[in-house]
Order: sequence, then structure tokens, then C-alpha cells
Amino acid sequence: MSNAIEELMTILDLETLEQNLFRGISPKSGWQRVFGGQVIGQALVAAIRTVGEDRTAHSLHGYFMRPGDPKVPIIYEVHRDRDGSSFSTRRVVAIQHGEPIFSMGASFHVQETGLEHQISMPDVPSPESLPSEAAMVEEYRELMPENMRNYFERERPIEMRPVDLEHYMGGKPSMPEQLVWIRATSKLPDVPALHQCVLAYASDMTLLDTSLVVHGRSLFDPEMMMASLDHALWFHRPCRADEWLLYAQDSPSSVAGLGFNRGSFFTRDGVLVASTAQEGLIRVRRPKK
Repeated sequence: MSNAIEELMTILDLETLEQNLFRGISPKSGWQRVFGGQVIGQALVAAIRTVGEDRTAHSLHGYFMRPGDPKVPIIYEVHRDRDGSSFSTRRVVAIQHGEPIFSMGASFHVQETGLEHQISMPDVPSPESLPSEAAMVEEYRELMPENMRNYFERERPIEMRPVDLEHYMGGKPSMPEQLVWIRATSKLPDVPALHQCVLAYASDMTLLDTSLVVHGRSLFDPEMMMASLDHALWFHRPCRADEWLLYAQDSPSSVAGLGFNRGSFFTRDGVLVASTAQEGLIRVRRPKK
């Protein structure tokens, strides 16, 4: 297991302080604020810890209220709103310095049978036919800005293989869409709830960036001020987060400094396992007077 995955497992293994009260830590990576996917994943862990094993998470809806401070722990307070015969509902508040930084509602469902359908997966190259992150950095090193190169050279728990690398270079407007293969960098334990939490962690990666593609901008553009504002995730079918998943994303709208984005996760054989939606801040910095 890679060091990055071991660190992620530690981050998701919340400390129980009291009934419905948990504490989480952040990685010592030097970021100025906590990664949004980390807070989503930890909040889901906290909610799962309070629900019976006969039901699994099928949806979550969260709001980011304040930047997270990576230097201090995050306290997660869970409210057990309802336990019915088929559904359980939980509210989770993440707290730092005495103030909420994130709130989330999550719903859990007893497994049952019913009508089924799904959209089709886009026709894309296989992940094996695309360059690894190391190969991408090696090939495009001279074209990458320094902050982008540092990002892809840093060991991370989630590997990404973009179908179209031009999205990351910026400067050339294109359709507001992204297709990225993702997976955990090492095999994970055979615990379905853990795979949901890792997928929740990964679902905040690249999604907001989709708002910038049509404008010829990128996450690494120094003129951009970006922050996730809310995040929704629906789990449709079981999946493994340590096997390749295609993250198909689009951005129907950006207006008034806000970008709206949607995403679908497919297994490599075309099974739709989860969907996401997110709105975020995509503000162009004003020149200092």
C-alpha cells in the first residue's frame, strides 16, 4: 500500500470522542486550506458510524461554509434525524475553532429490488492507453506551469488519467466537458462503506475545473480564485474505488462568478455507479490597484 493511501486510510479512520461525536485530522501536506473531498469523506465516515449495517448510503448533500484549517483537528457532530424501516437520515456538522466549516445531510437505504435503467458511458480510450501522471509530467514538463508540475509530481492517494490533456494546459476554449479515469493508487480493504468514502473523497477532484474549460482557463491559472460551495453525491450501485472509474463531467452553466458542474462515475465495463453535482466559486482576481 502506498504511503499516500496509508495516509488517506488514517485520515478516514475518525477518532470517536463520544456518542455522535468524532474527530478527524488533515494530512501534513502544506496546503493553506483543507481539501473539500477530505471533509466530505470524513463527514460520510462519521454518518456511517451511527447507522445500522443493514443499510448503505445512497445520497449526500453538503455545503462548504468556511475554509478548513489543516493545522487543527476537525470535530464532526452527527444528528440522528430519523431511523425508519427503509431509510435512515443523518445530519453532520464539521466544526473548527468553534464554528461550522461544513454541513452535510446523508440518507441511508435498506437494499431492495426494483426497476432499473442507466445512461450509457461515453466512448473513450482505455486508461492503459493513456499516459500515467509521471509520463504526462515527463512529456509536457516544458509546457506545464510550475504549480501544475508540482501537483502531479506529489504523491497522492488518487491517480488520474485525463482523456484530453489540453484541459489542464488552459488557453484554448473547448466544450465544457471533462473525461478522467481515476482510481486509488493501492488496493483497499474489502469494506464497501470504505470504498464509498474514498469515492466521496475523489468526487471533489477535477469537478469544479470543468466550469473553466469553455473559458480556456484551468485550475492552475494564477488569475483564478476557486472554491467548492456545495456538493451532492448519489451512490447508485456498489463499486471499488481501487479499480478504474471513468469520471465523466460537464458544466451546463457559469454565471455571476458561480460554476455549476455534474459528474457520472462509470466502471470500465460501462456500469453507472455514482453521480455528482456541484456549484463553486470561479472568480477572476481583480488586478491590485
